[in-house]
Amino acid sequence: MANVYHIPAMLTETIEGLDIKPEGVYVDVTFGGGGHSRAILAKLHEFEDLRFEISNLGHLYSFDQDKDALSNAIDDERWTFVHSNFRYLRNWMDYYGVEQIDGLLADLGVSFHHFDCPERGFSFRFSAPLDMRMNQTAKRTAADIVNGYSEEELAKVLWLYGELKNGRQIARNICRARAQKPIERTEELVEAAYPHPLPKRRGAEIEVPAQYKKDLARMFQALRIEVNDEMGALREMLVAARDLLKPGGRIAILTYHSLEDRLVKNFLRSGNLEGTIEKDFYGNALTPFDVIEKGREASSDEVERNPRSRSAKLRVAEKKS
Repeated sequence: MANVYHIPAMLTETIEGLDIKPEGVYVDVTFGGGGHSRAILAKLHEFEDLRFEISNLGHLYSFDQDKDALSNAIDDERWTFVHSNFRYLRNWMDYYGVEQIDGLLADLGVSFHHFDCPERGFSFRFSAPLDMRMNQTAKRTAADIVNGYSEEELAKVLWLYGELKNGRQIARNICRARAQKPIERTEELVEAAYPHPLPKRRGAEIEVPAQYKKDLARMFQALRIEVNDEMGALREMLVAARDLLKPGGRIAILTYHSLEDRLVKNFLRSGNLEGTIEKDFYGNALTPFDVIEKGREASSDEVERNPRSRSAKLRVAEKKS
């Protein structure tokens, strides 16, 4: 396990965007290392001196489907951990009797822990089983997709979720290689996708030529998204969040690739998954949100401290009255 589970991007800006209230009910749907959740709880504790002036103290629910996140549990009476995929947000809020929430935070993508934990198979940098499951009890792995999808299906995944222009050729190479023997490890996938030159091994680490790294990152991203149905889960969570947010409540989302960012951007603009903005008789937009942040990026200082924040975009919206 990596020493650093995850370093949140734009932590201060994200917490400020939520505009936390003392009696508020908040949800962090991507608990991970607990950085955002701890910051939200710290904000709620700032209001403790007002305990005699308010009827209830705020509460935070944090979701994570990965059992590894349990090691980062927080000892706080205002905190509830939900070991589940955030696509079931509505179900769990019903279970806890929560009808409305004051804010929701989502830090999409993958924790440092997943990339830096070799045995999970999320990175082409390490020799490991071809896994990539966020929920380690789920049945389907990346190996199942690589060996079971047709060439057409593989090419579609690589294009849609990795935006790989040469996805068709990569899919063809994979199918040719798996016809000889199943592809079960990360280095076997790298070798299948780019037969020449062969990747070199240094212990558990895989060395690949620099010109292939960008495409390999996109290929592994595409497979990870497909394995975990990340886009489907995101769509379900966005709809549930829209319905759960009370007027004046806020949603803050950090995205890391164009596909999820496009979906979040259009949803916050329109209030629906199609991104269609309806208008009233006078031509005014009928949307449930006021957009506060339209894709804020990390500062150069933060990127220097945390290079992985370079691709992050923060979007914040407030539910209209």
